[in-house]
Amino acid sequence: MDRQCYIVGAGEFSGMWLPCQRDYIIAADAGYLRLLEMNVEPDLVVGDFDSLGFVPIHPNVIQSPEEKDDTDMMIAVREGLKRGHRRFFIDGGLGGRLDQTLANCQILSFIAENGAQGFLLGHEMCATVIKHGSMRFRAKIANGDTVEPERISVFSVGDRATGVTFSGLKYPLENAVLLNYFPLGVSNEFTNLTAEVSVREGTLLIIWSGGLERIEAI
Repeated sequence: MDRQCYIVGAGEFSGMWLPCQRDYIIAADAGYLRLLEMNVEPDLVVGDFDSLGFVPIHPNVIQSPEEKDDTDMMIAVREGLKRGHRRFFIDGGLGGRLDQTLANCQILSFIAENGAQGFLLGHEMCATVIKHGSMRFRAKIANGDTVEPERISVFSVGDRATGVTFSGLKYPLENAVLLNYFPLGVSNEFTNLTAEVSVREGTLLIIWSGGLERIEAI
């Protein structure tokens, strides 16, 4: 498996996916404190450090000005792409400020535009973006307990996405068109079947519950 890029930001931290020794680890601003709490030494620390409050003493620091076009998370992703990484796990990027969460969803699109795959990790939901492709999800594990349904929502990131198909979900869809101003794909549910979301042309944001283990192959 290629070496993955693991980025920790200053938002709500899930701890869902911990880095392996071979992974490249980037702390984005106050995400540095999260890693220290886990006794994980990052390979790189980036940011303007307004959230952290100080410039960390670390051999690899990229300090940016406070007034800039890129967010700290975008700087971290650019550095990961520059180093050739094709898979990104971003923790501390969901929840908290809505504007930052939306910015991080756009970063998922940026990653996809660069031919890579990114995942935003959260306590209750995860998110990824696919472009002209598909993603498969494992079937819901049946048990006797009454629990909240495990949900999945799909949105068009661009103006339109064509040839959109949902299979194995409670509400299937076949060869449909999703638009960025009508939430047709919101609040679907997993079933006891393997599910697949695909798009022939366009880019989709997929948000789901059940964690990364829900994805059939990662």
